[in-house]
Amino acid sequence: MSLQSKASALFSNLGTLTLLILALPLNAVIVGIALLYSGIRSLAQPPKQSTENPQTILITGGKMTKALQLARSFANSGHRVILVETHKYWLSGHRFSKAVERFYTVPDPAQEPEAYTQALQRLVEQEQVDLFVPVSSPVASYYDAIAGQQLPSHCQVLHLTPEVTQTLDNKYMLCEQARILGLSAPKAYLISDPQQILSFDFEADGSQYILKSIRYDSVSRLDLTKLPCSDMETYVKGLPISKENPWIMQEFIRGQEYCTHSTVRKGQIRLHCCAESSPFQVNYESIEKPEIYAWVSQFVAGMNLTGQISFDFIQTEDGKVYPIECNPRTHSAITMFYDHPGVADAYLKDGDEQDVITPYPTSRPTYWLYQELWRLTGLRSAADFERWLQRFMKGKDALWQIDDPLPFLMIPHWQIALLLINNLRRLKGWVRIDFNIGKLVEQGGD
Repeated sequence: MSLQSKASALFSNLGTLTLLILALPLNAVIVGIALLYSGIRSLAQPPKQSTENPQTILITGGKMTKALQLARSFANSGHRVILVETHKYWLSGHRFSKAVERFYTVPDPAQEPEAYTQALQRLVEQEQVDLFVPVSSPVASYYDAIAGQQLPSHCQVLHLTPEVTQTLDNKYMLCEQARILGLSAPKAYLISDPQQILSFDFEADGSQYILKSIRYDSVSRLDLTKLPCSDMETYVKGLPISKENPWIMQEFIRGQEYCTHSTVRKGQIRLHCCAESSPFQVNYESIEKPEIYAWVSQFVAGMNLTGQISFDFIQTEDGKVYPIECNPRTHSAITMFYDHPGVADAYLKDGDEQDVITPYPTSRPTYWLYQELWRLTGLRSAADFERWLQRFMKGKDALWQIDDPLPFLMIPHWQIALLLINNLRRLKGWVRIDFNIGKLVEQGGD
């Protein structure tokens, strides 16, 4: 690492830690008042009635807000929640949530897949788990699918099979699968050599394209360079494209981008939400898009899926929808269900089209406070500030819950702070902080 890189890492880590220290007293006071309030209120209210059939739920991905949201949803319905993360994220601030009865760390599945599966098997037996709900990182989805097939028979698994997970995680195979089911999909080409792009006749084809890594890359996924472009040879030869690391050249379609999350059982959607999307998504406001719902419904029915599945779509001006990516795992849009009591049943029970739950029309959009404060530094005009203020006032922080306030304190001032201290110690930089996922996004990171 060069001296300049070390200096940059020192400045970014130390500067961010200083800002978090300055914000700590106010955050601590707010959380302290909330703890006092909820304590007094609990003395004045009768205890909640437990569900008729309480289950023990094992949720992975404990560093991420979507895992916290599911933990709260299950706990609010009277179920017992066991939260799990890899050893690297032992510092998860969500372990302090009152919705979490126990928290465990396990080996990293990408590095020790067999040890990861064995650790989950032990936890299922030890805690007598009834339902396994993986909240997977992109890398972990496949390993969660393998582990799910090897869990004891008494434990339900709400996750896709390894084969289906690999198919849907592959942006090229997604488009092929959609076409097989008679659904719309963008043109897509599998690229294993940059020369395939340089030899492609863009003029005859007539479309623009975007290159995407099939293997998850938290940094390159934000690159929206359109092909053909000037100095294309330098651009494509600078990408790590190979037979071992193929990419997809996907048709660029103009329109509005949307993201979805669906929880499905036996090919039937049980829970669904949709929101406008962006490359770096940290704001979720529910919107009804019947055309997208119909596409997802036909897709999951055609493949008879059980699990959690998320899509990114483009809808053109004429109303046609195109899938541009599928993530066979939980989407952070699940935070829009923060006030819905039906989430647990959607995960635990079969149903039909009449039973599908969606966010309440009165539910406020979700955001992450520290992410919004960070955005203030990038505002360039009074109009930008006005839009930011409207979004801030209209929505709610996804971590904040007045009767469970500790994660709101512990994510920025414990989890993120300790990750920054570790990077400061190693003089290692980062691309950005993601308070939603609960990590520092790094080049080549998880």
